[in-house]
Amino acid sequence: MSTKLRVNDTVKVLTGKDKGKTGEILKIDRENGRVMVKGIGIVKKTFKPRSEQDQGGIREIESFIDISNVAYVLKNGDTTRLGYQLDKNGKKVRVAKKTGEKI
Repeated sequence: MSTKLRVNDTVKVLTGKDKGKTGEILKIDRENGRVMVKGIGIVKKTFKPRSEQDQGGIREIESFIDISNVAYVLKNGDTTRLGYQLDKNGKKVRVAKKTGEKI
């Protein structure tokens, strides 16, 4: 599955329990069309102790959410879809569909 979003992009959640929250993309699973966003989709997971220093227990971690549930956030705070354009040198660059600015 092709996506124009990249790691470290700031996105806003459009649906679900974290609707309206923003965060940075930590990981992208392009094969399944899912993203992991910092501070979004928090779930509790149990961990076994692996060594004497690692205690194990219940920890809260981010989980993957569907990529269709997030939108790229511009510097002014608006959300937009992304597209591609060729610049003067023939290089492909990402462009905001709403404003036309290069990203």
